[in-house]
Amino acid sequence: MKKFGLVTLGIIAGIVALVNLGPLLGLGISALFVFAGVHFYLKSDSSLLKIFWAIVGIIGLLTAISNIPGFVGILSIVALYFIWKKWKKDDISLSIPKTDDPFVNFEKQWNELNK
Repeated sequence: MKKFGLVTLGIIAGIVALVNLGPLLGLGISALFVFAGVHFYLKSDSSLLKIFWAIVGIIGLLTAISNIPGFVGILSIVALYFIWKKWKKDDISLSIPKTDDPFVNFEKQWNELNK
């Protein structure tokens, strides 16, 4: 039943991530504007260029803040990552039973070394 829940959450998070690919692209472009504005603001010497690059950075920041579906897409990608890690952790713990057999313990230590 736990695997069913992980699969269901993974499918829902995957669909949300795919639906939000466009807003994620817009968020990335906004982040590029913010990065360029800050980068060139720090490099420029004239006050007119500093004002221009500050305006570019502020516009990029405002478009990034207003792009809420992009943030939802990022959250769904993070959720997919944690679901995937939980799935892999469950597979490893279920595959090797705990016994006092030295050969089983060797296999467990060998698997831990190969991670």
